Amino acid sequence: MNGPQMPELPPEVIAAVQRAAMPDFARWREMIRAAGGCEQPIRLRGERFTLDAETGELIESYCTDDEPTGYLLTACGNRRASRCAACAQVYRDDTYHLIISGLTGGKSVPESVSAHPRVFLTLTAPSFGAVHTRREKAGKVQMCRPRKNRPLCPHGRPEGCGQRHEEHDPAVGQPLCIDCYDYPQAVLWNAHAPELWRRLTLTVPKKITAELGITHKALRAQARISYARVIEYQRRGSIHFHAVVRLDGPTGPDQPPPAWASTDLLERALRAAAQDVAVAVPHPDGESLPLTLGWGRQLDIQPIHVAADLDGIADKHVARYIAKYATKGAEDAGTVDRPIRYASQITTLKVSEHARRMIWTCFTLADLPEYQELRLRHWAHMLGYRGHFSTKSRRYSVTLTELRQARADHAAQQARQRDQRPEPDPDRPTIKVGRWRYAGSGLRHGEHFWAAQTRERIQTARRIRQQTTDSNDQAEAS
Repeated sequence: MNGPQMPELPPEVIAAVQRAAMPDFARWREMIRAAGGCEQPIRLRGERFTLDAETGELIESYCTDDEPTGYLLTACGNRRASRCAACAQVYRDDTYHLIISGLTGGKSVPESVSAHPRVFLTLTAPSFGAVHTRREKAGKVQMCRPRKNRPLCPHGRPEGCGQRHEEHDPAVGQPLCIDCYDYPQAVLWNAHAPELWRRLTLTVPKKITAELGITHKALRAQARISYARVIEYQRRGSIHFHAVVRLDGPTGPDQPPPAWASTDLLERALRAAAQDVAVAVPHPDGESLPLTLGWGRQLDIQPIHVAADLDGIADKHVARYIAKYATKGAEDAGTVDRPIRYASQITTLKVSEHARRMIWTCFTLADLPEYQELRLRHWAHMLGYRGHFSTKSRRYSVTLTELRQARADHAAQQARQRDQRPEPDPDRPTIKVGRWRYAGSGLRHGEHFWAAQTRERIQTARRIRQQTTDSNDQAEAS
């Protein structure tokens, strides 16, 4: 009688076992752990030398030829959660620390900055046509767009919608009539949104000086406006701007603002500037008057407090909210997260029909000479938006570069302690020379399982640390 048969293992499990049996697996796993479980790690070959700057003496050397793997593994560093969840989490954490240090201090920013006037600003795009939406009132989902007598648009489609959409209903954000929706203006607004923001930052000081009756030179000598902002894609494909805006002394967060500085003054200046700012662009038909692009009517400004308040929001909530959107992209609006090179690709994209039309519009407008400088083909996957997802003024707080360098220095110190190497002499000038070449990227056969396992362990440890920090903060606050 035959014994029980071993169940057939899934191919991915067999591949993982085979990878674990390779002689270089232990070192590869150390590398993938150091890369945070990156989903698209980069393989490098090369060498690095540390030399004495005065004598040329070799202090330390590293060469990938000495590695069991034959290469060095490093994280891809992609900020998009849709591309690499591990690296996106690191970017999200860095953005959180960048924002929170500008609200409560830390990372070279004094704690006194928490007393400076600051607000949480949300700017929206105007309407380009009616879209399906999900609204709640008193905890109940309302009808999308109720209309009496069920009117029809010029194309014979209903102008209203009586449905109560679920949160993840794919219809939310889609136009009620795709022929009524102004796709050219929607794309052009996205393309000019960075310029709208730039003009806003230039107009706010003018509004403050006008209200106070002082010159711009006098304002610069007394106060400075600092900010940090991110963008968020709405379901309809247009973008929101979320920003922390703060009033400082003339040199930045290390100096208190003048006595006249207040949250109310900052709010009034932002509202007035948002109403006045506009960008004129040529009309797509080439004959009509230029389009005037400005901010939408939905403008939200809330004061930021150290703790939750009836008339404002807590600083940590703001930092987490902004950090969340720092790793998102246009894919949240139903499009793709990679450039589209050819028009022939558009018909086969797995996107919503609304996103497909916006992408087509980018390609169509790109052929017009008045829009060539916008490079709309290159930014078609972003639905026309061509700016940075997150940015800040120079004096707001610490930079992402400084945060990354601090993390790299910490990792280097841990490696020295693990290998029992001496600490470098701070008084000894050194020169570092490296030669690297790209050797590939991504995970190979059998590596996905182990990378996912490493990534889950790191994320679990991060969640536990976050919960512990939140509990300690609540205990201190009580």
